[in-house]
Amino acid sequence: MSDSNHQARLRRVKFRAWHRGFREADLIIGPFADQFLDGFSTDQLDAFEALIEAPDQDLYGWIVGRIETPSEFDGEILNMIKDFRFKAHAIRGVGQGA
Repeated sequence: MSDSNHQARLRRVKFRAWHRGFREADLIIGPFADQFLDGFSTDQLDAFEALIEAPDQDLYGWIVGRIETPSEFDGEILNMIKDFRFKAHAIRGVGQGA
């Protein structure tokens, strides 16, 4: 993939990460995408894109541990998002967002 195509893909995926339609998920997925996507391999970016195509309520439930994650999504990328959310939550404190 050419660099310009890769950059266009990154912009598209980051936009999608911030505009899912479910604010709680946006506040986790968007900042995660901004921080990590530029360093992702093609395979990692593919996995992230597949993950964010999941229904909002399901994805948010997997991230916060409210529902069990299906095996096809339970991997490196979701674990990175969970870790990111945990660290961000610890910094912000209780009652300060997702």
